[in-house]
Amino acid sequence: MTWDLTALLNAADPQAALAERNLWLVRLLEWLRHAPREEGTPRPIVRLKHLLNVLERHPEHAYKFAGVIAGVWSDVDAVSLFAEVGFAPRMALWHEFLARLRRRVLPATADTRDLAALFELLFGDEADEDWIAAIDDELLGRLSLLFVAAPDGGWRVEMQAAITVLISSVHAAGLSGSLRVRMDELLLQDRPFHQLPAAWEAVERALQQREDDVLAPLMQFLHALLDRCRAAALTVPEHLEVHGVSVDLMFSVEQLTARLDRIEALLACLVSHEPQRELLRLVAGLVRVVHERRSLRTLFARHYSLLARKVAERSAETGEHYITRSRDEYRDMLKRAAGGGAVIAGTTLLKFLIALLGFTAFWGGFWAGVNYAASFVLIHLLHWTVATKQPAMTAPAMADKLQHIDRDEGLEGFVDEVTHLVRSQVAGIIGNLALAAPLVLAVQGLCWLAFGAPLVGQKDAAYVLKSLNLLGPSLLFAAFTGTLLFASSLIAGWVENWFVFHRLDSAIAWNPRIVATLGHARAQRWSRWWRANISGLTANTSLGLMLGLVPALFGFFGLGIEVRHVTLATGQLAAAVGALGVGVMATWPFWSCVLCIAGIGMLNVGVSFFCAFKVAMRSRGVRLADRKRVYAAIRARLRRQPLSFLVPPR
Repeated sequence: MTWDLTALLNAADPQAALAERNLWLVRLLEWLRHAPREEGTPRPIVRLKHLLNVLERHPEHAYKFAGVIAGVWSDVDAVSLFAEVGFAPRMALWHEFLARLRRRVLPATADTRDLAALFELLFGDEADEDWIAAIDDELLGRLSLLFVAAPDGGWRVEMQAAITVLISSVHAAGLSGSLRVRMDELLLQDRPFHQLPAAWEAVERALQQREDDVLAPLMQFLHALLDRCRAAALTVPEHLEVHGVSVDLMFSVEQLTARLDRIEALLACLVSHEPQRELLRLVAGLVRVVHERRSLRTLFARHYSLLARKVAERSAETGEHYITRSRDEYRDMLKRAAGGGAVIAGTTLLKFLIALLGFTAFWGGFWAGVNYAASFVLIHLLHWTVATKQPAMTAPAMADKLQHIDRDEGLEGFVDEVTHLVRSQVAGIIGNLALAAPLVLAVQGLCWLAFGAPLVGQKDAAYVLKSLNLLGPSLLFAAFTGTLLFASSLIAGWVENWFVFHRLDSAIAWNPRIVATLGHARAQRWSRWWRANISGLTANTSLGLMLGLVPALFGFFGLGIEVRHVTLATGQLAAAVGALGVGVMATWPFWSCVLCIAGIGMLNVGVSFFCAFKVAMRSRGVRLADRKRVYAAIRARLRRQPLSFLVPPR
């Protein structure tokens, strides 16, 4: 329904029920927003000036208008607006998520005595903050005349009550064990959170008794305490950076600091001799907070970034071990990759045996996942490597180098890391494939000699040639597998963060029951071992299970998605050659599979690296603004030293 100003002013009734008066205010704000466009002036400002002109010419309308506003102010609870808007009733991220979801899905009502709820209805447009902040002093003075009918000093009483509520919340949060033990002890020596309530009570008495000479030093002391509390709260993220991240704790810290900011804003209104501008600034800030509180994206953006940073940093610590920078490290990578290829050869043959057992789709996927996971864990425990695991781990280490590319030496350092990474990846893939394919082929030949038939038969071999065809969907499946490789690194980082946050390494070393069972020396060794290996065990176990189970679960929904892993695919092709004979190597289907495997390798590596690199960059707040400069530096290195991307220099 479209309302014009005459109809709105005629409908203003100070004696109407509260719900009708609230609804009238909502319609008035809607009318302000739908003004005709005027160059250089926000639309609501145009209509607000027109409204004030009309009210100044028609005192009877101005009287009713002011009566409605005064009546609403008298009948609603304003403390909730000042003390609760923007804050969660409980210090829990998921509780706030559900509350925001409910607020977005369910309609609100104008039949309320809660000014916070009414405020959300009144200022439902994100642009409201801008036009409110654009009100100049002349317009603000004219607008304040409409509020003269409101109870004198009523807003001051409500604000003081709101500050009492906020001080109580800050006091409780600052003394809670989960935050207190993670704050800097030096900043807590003078007990700022303990002193807050008494300091505010002294300020409140001075405000009520209008003792200006006493108020100034009391306000100075209160502001100093608030600053001290804020400084102590901001040391919690620093503790979490070292000892593991908790998004719930970070949410609590943000709520605490936001309450401190709200207290400062309310105090500015209370002590100002001309509070209209401070009140307007407060309203604009409340509008912004209302819309931020409705946003699910805003809620998770900060916490995702922090958790991504911790996951990426822990992956970066691991990823440094996968980057070779010298000839000795390069040779060591080849050896470790060859060991991984030997294990993958066994994994490939076991995969065919599991298929022969005729399990249902789920159990077939489950046991295939167990096969992969056991193989990857064995490779990890033997300190060998699987090439496709490297990119998701090395990407965060690479993102660290991007923070220094604004200088020439930093850019050269980044290009050096690119060359190190590329040749490390090449060494890993060569080492994997160099042993995986010959070992599978050798087992097939031995079975021919011993039993007169290969371990993997011609039927399976024909399926391999068909499934790895270059023209089929294998390359799409390879890209999907790259996302699983990336997901396993995220899971590993999350689990390691959880392990560190809950101090499980310390529990293994010092728990009385564990020490009594293992002995002191063994408990210490187990603690160090788990701390060093929890990420690798999680990454390899999760990757193996996902490679086996995810296709089975997608198949349940009728989605024929499979996985394509370059080393496993190479082993399967070698098994097909062992079943069909070396003559198949002279055919197009074989070379189609070879080309497809090359594409699978690039997509496995490229997709997992890209995803991990993007997360690492976002978590650090790095923006690659000068892309052309980076690309030019890499191309220059390719022209000058092309072999440096394949083998380390002498």
